Amino acid sequence: MTVTVTAKKAPERPAHRDGNVLRWLGAYAASMIGDSVYYMALAWAAARAGSATQTGLVLAVGSIPRALLMLGGGVLADRIGPRRVVIGSDAARCLVVLGLAGALLVTSPAVWMLIAIALVFGVVDALFLPAVGALPPRITAAGQLARVQGLRGLASRGANVVGAPLGGVAVAVGGPRLAFAAAGVLFAVSLPLLLSLRISPLPARESAEPSGTAWHDLADGLRHIRRHPVLGPLMLTVALSELGFAGPANLGLILLARERGWGASGMGWIVAAFGIGAGASALLLAVRGRVPRAGLMMCLTVIVGAVAIAALAYAPSVGFAAAVAVCVGLFGGLGGALCGALTQTAADPAYLGRVTSVSTLFTHAIAPLSYPVTGVAVAAWGTGPVFVTSAAVSAAGATAGLVFTRLRRAELPR
Repeated sequence: MTVTVTAKKAPERPAHRDGNVLRWLGAYAASMIGDSVYYMALAWAAARAGSATQTGLVLAVGSIPRALLMLGGGVLADRIGPRRVVIGSDAARCLVVLGLAGALLVTSPAVWMLIAIALVFGVVDALFLPAVGALPPRITAAGQLARVQGLRGLASRGANVVGAPLGGVAVAVGGPRLAFAAAGVLFAVSLPLLLSLRISPLPARESAEPSGTAWHDLADGLRHIRRHPVLGPLMLTVALSELGFAGPANLGLILLARERGWGASGMGWIVAAFGIGAGASALLLAVRGRVPRAGLMMCLTVIVGAVAIAALAYAPSVGFAAAVAVCVGLFGGLGGALCGALTQTAADPAYLGRVTSVSTLFTHAIAPLSYPVTGVAVAAWGTGPVFVTSAAVSAAGATAGLVFTRLRRAELPR
């Protein structure tokens, strides 16, 4: 008698115990802290070198190449691999920032110099952001992607908490040049961690090299999104929800605190509460690892977060506003993380860089364009109507997602 022995598939290693994922997480955290220190140094150097208008120009100019080149960054990530792009991006930032720190040893910062650095960083960000979003499926199993999104969210929140004070201390001790040098060192720390990553190859049916021109590859990626039953509706949800969320969550909070007379301290408590909620959502995903009915949960959490945004404008006190901000961060953060995990599992791996570049374009380039609109609208009608309108736009994106059956029923891998 012949006995057939079926080999059991080895269980997946949880992402938080996977050395490969932890190396990626360490590199990502170092890079994000470096970003925070860099922006702190850039703001201080610009304020010392020029007027308030020139300072605003220095801080805003980097968004131009980021918006123009983001989709091209996705094409590059798919052509040569996301790890190479991330390594090249962090190496470029390291060299540029350390070079600037060296230059400031012999000269004072000039506005033109800072604008040039900001433009370079905008170009590098346009390459870095799509590539770093395309890396997780290449370093872990599909069933761990939600947990990786949670870990990434925790790293981002930690970088915000650590980076700004670290940059402030560096500026206070040694001026912008010391802060730029610290940022360069942090970018350098990420490089050996990235070089040590084990990258899984794409499945054979998906590993064909891109053909034709970069423009052809971009058009092919956009067609992939448009024809995909999950990705098309998902990008629509991302676009509308981010467009509605960005204005109130950033400029709107400042205007709300000023309108109510809560001052900078009140604003600080609200922002901290939002961070606590967002951190809690990231921790939930990192620990749990999977959320059932992810498509439905993503849409519902975005809707709840949108309702909380509308309620924020009518908060009678700082304490109440902080409690509502926790809800905004919790539900908005959970919706955003689920969106990222669904994007990474639904997209064909050969197109993941381009798909990620589209979602990143909405979150990092197009949504911030709502800031001036928010400011003008608040000046004309006050915070209440503007927050409600913005919340309605955000909720409309999630509601549109509910209409599409395939997105509503989308699941994350077990």
